[in-house]
Amino acid sequence: MHTESCLHIPKKHARGDTKAGKAFRLASTVFLGALVALAVSSQAVAGQKSTHALRGPLAKILPETTPHFGCELRAFSSASVACYGPEAMRKAYDLDGLIAAGYTGAGQTIVIIDAFGSPTLASDLAAFDALFGLPPPPSLTQIHMPGSTPFDYASGNQLGWAEETSLDVQWAHAIAPGARIIVVAAVDNSDAAILAAQNYAIDNKLGFIISESFGESELGLLQDGAEGQQILSDNETSYMRAADQNITVLVSSGDDGSEGTDINGDFQVFPVANYPASSPNVTTVGGTNLFFGTATNANPNGTYQREVVWNDGFGAGGGGISAFFKTPDYQDSIKNKVNDKVKFRTYPDVAYNAGVKTGVIVFLGFLDTAFGPGNNGFYVFGGTSASAPQWAGVVAIANQKAGRPLGFLNKSLYQLGKKGTLDSVMNDVTVGDNSLDGVPGFAATAGYDKATGWGTPNLGLIDALIKGN
Repeated sequence: MHTESCLHIPKKHARGDTKAGKAFRLASTVFLGALVALAVSSQAVAGQKSTHALRGPLAKILPETTPHFGCELRAFSSASVACYGPEAMRKAYDLDGLIAAGYTGAGQTIVIIDAFGSPTLASDLAAFDALFGLPPPPSLTQIHMPGSTPFDYASGNQLGWAEETSLDVQWAHAIAPGARIIVVAAVDNSDAAILAAQNYAIDNKLGFIISESFGESELGLLQDGAEGQQILSDNETSYMRAADQNITVLVSSGDDGSEGTDINGDFQVFPVANYPASSPNVTTVGGTNLFFGTATNANPNGTYQREVVWNDGFGAGGGGISAFFKTPDYQDSIKNKVNDKVKFRTYPDVAYNAGVKTGVIVFLGFLDTAFGPGNNGFYVFGGTSASAPQWAGVVAIANQKAGRPLGFLNKSLYQLGKKGTLDSVMNDVTVGDNSLDGVPGFAATAGYDKATGWGTPNLGLIDALIKGN
């Protein structure tokens, strides 16, 4: 492991407080109270990356029933929060048949980069698996980088990252139950510490799939001059090394639509890119609101109904145009479509359900210690933090089926898009936009767009990626 000492990072570069999100406590079939944000930090200032998880209320399990929660049958309406368990998400994206056939991510390792880690990671996953009837993963390992200190239950920042870690692990496992999972927990959420964790995973060849669900303002980094550009350069070197080793890196696009902040964390009224979502050397996962069930209600025994750009009042899927990274070669084929004047990297590349009002269920077992008895339990989560680890599960299934790591996906992904192959193997999201808080966003269109990329997984995508890679 790296043995370098923990450097003092100035506050401006201490990857900011996490978005612990909007957690919903479910009682029987109704929510207890209003939807409350336990932490509401916005995009971080320069050098500070925050998580992309939005947590909403605690859920009481319906005894001896399937579905287990009332929100799994809730109406799709502006006043409702529907939710999904693993069965619904697998069916929605045509993964259930592959999993039933034995393509579970077996033989693959998903590496999740987070800060601080979760003090109850294994028991949280065990509770999640027990409720939903999932097998335990072949192995679950949490590596704390040298210099880590005991978990501080009084720190809202650490609690937010623990939520992120539990979300990432449970939903990567839900999609690829046969894959090994390794969490590399950085000492803290500074750029230097998280980069050290990322490089540790690459240097030690921990796995061929890396999932990251955090980000910061690209504008803030650019305004930070040489120091901010060094952060970008060091990270890009790391991502290129990952690609050279056939490692797929999936990152979340963000939860703030097209908006962002300047170097001081001040809100900007024009679109600002999120980093590392804007990196040309990763596959960036945007957000949708998925409607699975019937035309009017969620239902785990239903069918795929539709998807729109995630923009449900609690957040919106990140997406837009980099101000730093020039258009990568693989995006040449979409230049005219997105705007023939755009000469910079656009993102996301793909998408997945991220809505709070169409969220996923996560078990948290450390909140009693932080807030007192009665806070542990199942919560509904949204945010593109839920999107990236599930795409990591999709790639684990694809790697298993291919018998080899697919590595950096974007070159084959955009080539398939250029040929029109993705038209039949992805759900093309064409409704909605990611405008938020008065900042103009980007609209979904047919084919590639800057709100949902090429869309979400559908039957045949995995085979197409294998053939195209």
